[in-house]
Amino acid sequence: MKFNEKYNSIKKLVQNELDIIQNNMVSKINVQEPLQTYLVDFLSGPSKHIRPVFVLLYLKANNENISQEQLELLTVIELVHNASLIHDDVIDESKLRRGHKTISNQFDNKLAIISGDYILSIAMEELAKLNNIEIIKNFSYTIQKMCTGEINQNFDRFKIGTIDKYIEKTKNKTAYLFETALICTAMLSKNNYDLEKLNRISINTGIAFQIRDDLLNLTNTDKTKPNNNDITEGIYNAPIIYSQDVSDYTQGIEKTKNLLNNYVKSAKQEIQTLPDNNFKNALEEFLELLNYV
Repeated sequence: MKFNEKYNSIKKLVQNELDIIQNNMVSKINVQEPLQTYLVDFLSGPSKHIRPVFVLLYLKANNENISQEQLELLTVIELVHNASLIHDDVIDESKLRRGHKTISNQFDNKLAIISGDYILSIAMEELAKLNNIEIIKNFSYTIQKMCTGEINQNFDRFKIGTIDKYIEKTKNKTAYLFETALICTAMLSKNNYDLEKLNRISINTGIAFQIRDDLLNLTNTDKTKPNNNDITEGIYNAPIIYSQDVSDYTQGIEKTKNLLNNYVKSAKQEIQTLPDNNFKNALEEFLELLNYV
């Protein structure tokens, strides 16, 4: 079974909650046409909703009854993520996103930047309604780290760094938002969760997800970025670091796959104590899918 087919079968277990999250996202948009229609279509378009799926599977495996507040928080997570995608498309000069023209391509960079900021402002407004200072602090820290990751990546272009520095960048760009999604949603629960355990599984999952994405960037030829991959942009990720060769990174691919598998295994270890149910099984399948490259 192909990745998308398997993943879609997993998503069905939490589809009702995902529908609510997506409806929440588009209901917040209120800007002048034609941007209104574009943003609604953008937020309504096909999306993996990786972070909400991961969180919902984990909490439901713990027999959690998902509350409206928790769904609102996951809506904020998706809004922050989508705002970052809009900004990324400007940085990467991408022409397409999810098979459609990016905002910068449809309109211009100025409107794309302000649109990303607009979506981020909606996310912050919804976050404030939860009236939880610890959650607000967590989001602030995570958004700061996401920006730091992009800034450092920019200054490190065309430099072959170390694996440790690559992992730190990966945490900043991706893993901390996974952590915020799981920990902050758990903070809104009536149940008591081991936050250190939630930290470990979410960080390991986020790192694995980004490593997989970096591998696909080099091995998948169906790309919307200019010139097809990160190498031409001077972004040297794990395969290049392992091979120490920009022109021939074959050996680095295999080592990166092993690195990916190690993070997947670490994440899977953290769910072994969950009750045995369909959601736990789906979460194991979800994590194993991250090895699919």
